Amino acid sequence: MKTVGYAAHSSEAHMVPYHFERRALRGNDVAIEILYSGVCHSDLHTVNGDWGPQPYPLVPGHEIVGVVQSIGSDVKNYKVGDRVAVGCMVDSCQECDQCHAGEEQFCRNGMTPTYGAPDRISGETTQGGYSKHIVVREEFVLSIPEGMDLSKSAPILCAGITTYSPLRNWGVKEGSRVGVIGLGGLGHMAVKLAVAMGAEVTAISRTDKKAAEAKEIGAKGLLASSDESAMAAAASSFDLIIDTIPTKHNVDQYTPLLAVNGSLVIVGQVGEMDSFSSFPLLFGRRSVAGSLIGGIAETQEVLNFCAEKNVYPECEIIKVDQINDAFERMAKGDLAHRIVIDMASLEA
Repeated sequence: MKTVGYAAHSSEAHMVPYHFERRALRGNDVAIEILYSGVCHSDLHTVNGDWGPQPYPLVPGHEIVGVVQSIGSDVKNYKVGDRVAVGCMVDSCQECDQCHAGEEQFCRNGMTPTYGAPDRISGETTQGGYSKHIVVREEFVLSIPEGMDLSKSAPILCAGITTYSPLRNWGVKEGSRVGVIGLGGLGHMAVKLAVAMGAEVTAISRTDKKAAEAKEIGAKGLLASSDESAMAAAASSFDLIIDTIPTKHNVDQYTPLLAVNGSLVIVGQVGEMDSFSSFPLLFGRRSVAGSLIGGIAETQEVLNFCAEKNVYPECEIIKVDQINDAFERMAKGDLAHRIVIDMASLEA
């Protein structure tokens, strides 16, 4: 299938239009016309080579919403015209204990990311959602619930599941006290989802300049980490903290905020962290943990949850030729919303 996208040809280059071939449909494949593609901070990291050398030319994008264009002969759950989505992975072995447990992101044989990785069968490099079309095996296609706004749904496929999974797995419920560090693309979704689960949520940021935005999306307030007296007063006040900071940092200023048995879960930074002290962990049975997206079933769960609770990310819709400017804005600092590309703006 001939298609077109926007690709980076090196870590220094701007993304430009790129014509390429999607694979011919296998029996269990779904071909999707992409309508909207979310822009994730990890797209920026990957394109820049921050996580190692990349197989350029590279089409980013793993927050994908569209409609089924055609299906393989063995596909059972989708038909032409269905509203569907694709997230951060497009394949896994389907045979190991983690895949059987619905945790494909932890596949013992390695899941296949939506872009920048070898296809499990052909070895060709996977290409992502900044494009007109994508072909994905049925098991990794998700259903968009009826009535959902497609233009605002794409970021749920990464920012949504990345924050929903730890909230669910650490048992957030009515009355839970949740802190969210950072109010960018991930952080603002963490706030909205935790509020929808009934939690008492506080945003945590370097300064209080985003206090009004935090309250607008449901937080009870904002805690400025640069305010030493406010941080001291907030000691031991959170059952769970979701850490969405996307760069190397030290968690020591945040762990004392946890209650006894509280956990700080890192979902932002991938790679090295600054060293941290065990003192507040030992003297409070506190934990520092990490969480990586979620499995396919849990990703469908967060889509359904957002549809039921009317939870959407704050979205700025752009045309595809604005993507380089969007990357520059992301690099300068967290935006308290998510950028989404309207793929109708991409000429075939």
